[in-house]
Amino acid sequence: MFRLEKTDGKARAGVLQTAHGEVPTPVFMPVGTQASVKGVSPDELIEMKAPIVLGNTYHLVVRPGLEVIQQMGGLHKFMGWRGPILTDSGGFQVFSLAKIREMTEAGVMFSSHVDGKKFFLGPQEAIQAQNTLGSDVMMAFDECPPWPCDRERMAASLTRTHRWARICREEQDRIGHRNLLFGIGQGGDYGDLRAKSLEELQKIGFDGYAVGGVSVGEPEDLMMKAIDASEPHLPADRPRYVMGLGHPDQIVRMIGKGMDMFDCVLPTRVARNGTACTDTGPVSARKPTWTRDENPIVRGCACYACSRFSRAYVQHLIKAEELLGLRLISLHNLHFYLETVRQARAAILGGRWVEWSTEFLGRYHRGGKEQEKEKA
Repeated sequence: MFRLEKTDGKARAGVLQTAHGEVPTPVFMPVGTQASVKGVSPDELIEMKAPIVLGNTYHLVVRPGLEVIQQMGGLHKFMGWRGPILTDSGGFQVFSLAKIREMTEAGVMFSSHVDGKKFFLGPQEAIQAQNTLGSDVMMAFDECPPWPCDRERMAASLTRTHRWARICREEQDRIGHRNLLFGIGQGGDYGDLRAKSLEELQKIGFDGYAVGGVSVGEPEDLMMKAIDASEPHLPADRPRYVMGLGHPDQIVRMIGKGMDMFDCVLPTRVARNGTACTDTGPVSARKPTWTRDENPIVRGCACYACSRFSRAYVQHLIKAEELLGLRLISLHNLHFYLETVRQARAAILGGRWVEWSTEFLGRYHRGGKEQEKEKA
């Protein structure tokens, strides 16, 4: 199921085996929340060697609905993607997006943010829904309290999350499908609660473990402390997933802390604002220096956008509000994320992690400072 190939310090390189193929780790998972990575086709994802994509149970339950996807042959066939898919349980969205919700010990009754229609989602329903979707990796249904959260509320939330996790495990065992099931550790800013959460989840037994409740508005130093508190309590023979983590430098730092799997909407979200991701930090395509610049977005980048088009052309498309401009930057950004993580994996396998990561982070942060000076 998961094979750890090599470690370099805490950084890890491995392979996750799924029903739809192998996923080399560390890995970045492009987010296809509503059965689509925004502006990017499955063939383009294959071209950029994306090994796995992410879908979201909440959004797919709300629209188009499980019955439609089931009738269309499952999520893989519905979205035209033949590789592995990981689905979130929908818990985070229920607690953050749903307009009206009523939580009980059994789950959450909520109104759709789309049309107000009422739905109920609990641990059993989340597992049943993900099995209907047919994802390769499913996530347990959990409660993700907002940040900040006081200790008493967080402790009560953990009790519920752990009980729901056990129900998820039992429901998946009852169904008997070969999908992998990951548990989600919570605990907020409280290191001892994070340790307790992961220890409780291991008593239940999962195919992988996620660190949840990070990158939810807290300062970066608290996010890193949450990972540091969690890492010693994560089993070495299971994949480790940090949910929703976004910036390239953060991902590289997390790999160095022993984490394996990452997802974020940031590459396509910032592209829609005309921002390109580079190894010297984010760059706006609206920069005046791009107006007559014949160079690609990033020199040496092998993505479709950089191999065919100039900065001047990309800027023209963005200013003219042409959809191609957003697509080209999205393609570039996703390629950049995927290539960065591939390079990280190669560095671990080659015993060069410290050298590679130090160079990457130094270049990234120096570039960010230089761009701040330009803005000033």
